[in-house]
Amino acid sequence: MSTTTNSTHAPLFEVCLDSVASAIIAEKTGGKRIELCAGLMEGGITPSAGLIKTVKTKTSLPIMVMIRPRGGDFCYDDDEFDAMLEDIKLCHTLKVEGVVFGVLLPDGSVDKVRTARLVEAAKPMLVTFHRAFDMVKDPFEALEDIISIGNIQRILTSGCERSAYEGLDTLVQLSNRAQGRIIILPGAGISERNVNKIVEAMGAKEVHVGAGGTKESSMEFRNPYCSMGYAVSAPEYALKVTSASKLGGMIQRF
Repeated sequence: MSTTTNSTHAPLFEVCLDSVASAIIAEKTGGKRIELCAGLMEGGITPSAGLIKTVKTKTSLPIMVMIRPRGGDFCYDDDEFDAMLEDIKLCHTLKVEGVVFGVLLPDGSVDKVRTARLVEAAKPMLVTFHRAFDMVKDPFEALEDIISIGNIQRILTSGCERSAYEGLDTLVQLSNRAQGRIIILPGAGISERNVNKIVEAMGAKEVHVGAGGTKESSMEFRNPYCSMGYAVSAPEYALKVTSASKLGGMIQRF
């Protein structure tokens, strides 16, 4: 039995990526928006100005830039928060379409004061509240807090689980409670095997995917005694890049 959905209801595919090569692949394969990050092994941090500018030059897709000064939690000190404000200023200069951020309080609730400051600084760019949402103590309270701030177009979430498929029940509840006031953007672990189920269950008009793959490094000489990362890190000569076959396989199911 076919699992292909009527193409008139095909969702917009936002592709999370961290390189120019991946951005080009995403556009050629049918992605419609980019979430641009660095440090995907840390869940995404703010990319460099050079990467942002080059991706804008090489593709025509709208770019949502991750504003996250470090990996780890989403409770930031004053210096980290100032860095986030400066990165938003840079995004204005580079004329990107939107920014992606999330700030929490130590008690696991949304930091409404600081989030509102970031939203104000971002105007008129689009804003996504990212997967900091998945670390809140009460997702339904957080939903209302984020909506109350205003000028935030979407929440990227896995339903507070490791993957969107595992969190599907919560995603459906969030979407129903949002009642069109904000977009619930499902993300994390979405693949060709589950994308139809997630989209159909939520009635999702947008999905956030990684479609990660690797390509072989062009390096011929390879030093076996030295590595640039921690002990648990990506292989030195296997470069992360968006997989056209994975992304295309998901898009073609609609």
